[in-house]
Amino acid sequence: MYNHSQSQVPPLTNNNHNQHTNNPYIIISPDPTSSYSSCKLRVSPSLTDAAMARLVQGTKVLAEGGLDHAFQQAFNILPGEELLNSYACYLSTTSGPVIGTLYLSTKRVAFCSDYSFCCYSSTGQPEWMYYKMVVQLDQLRAVNPSANRLNPSEKYIHIITRDGYEFWFMGFISYDKALKKLTEALQRACNSSGVVSRV
Repeated sequence: MYNHSQSQVPPLTNNNHNQHTNNPYIIISPDPTSSYSSCKLRVSPSLTDAAMARLVQGTKVLAEGGLDHAFQQAFNILPGEELLNSYACYLSTTSGPVIGTLYLSTKRVAFCSDYSFCCYSSTGQPEWMYYKMVVQLDQLRAVNPSANRLNPSEKYIHIITRDGYEFWFMGFISYDKALKKLTEALQRACNSSGVVSRV
């Protein structure tokens, strides 16, 4: 059974942006377009919210010029990298599930919150940030399916890195497709590096 306290993702706070945590895969990046009144942090992983997130994502993607452009804006494209899939979902954090988009490319798995959130700098000034996670595919150790034992319809995808960091994703509209594509990406990365994945 999933327990939020087991997640290694830090709370939504900011101390010098990327150095706010010991987790090397978490990035807090500024939102240059956000105003104080437009900040929203979504923390309710219901299927209805996930469906609405997909609509929001579609609108955002159209406004930004397509999925490839949205991915490039959020993470920059590495040489030879291509975006394969994207999924509206939630990333579990110690502050609660954060709604966003999970991207799968030929080189990385990455997550970006759909909305910026407010955190405070060391001087007490409010700053508007996006919550991101980025893991190179060759740093993945496992992609595991999981479900709540009390409510099996609550399904999760548990990603573990080679150095032991864990990420829990939930609220997928296409859970089986996302799990299949992430598992295939892990297998391709393992085959090309000669590493055996663990489930």
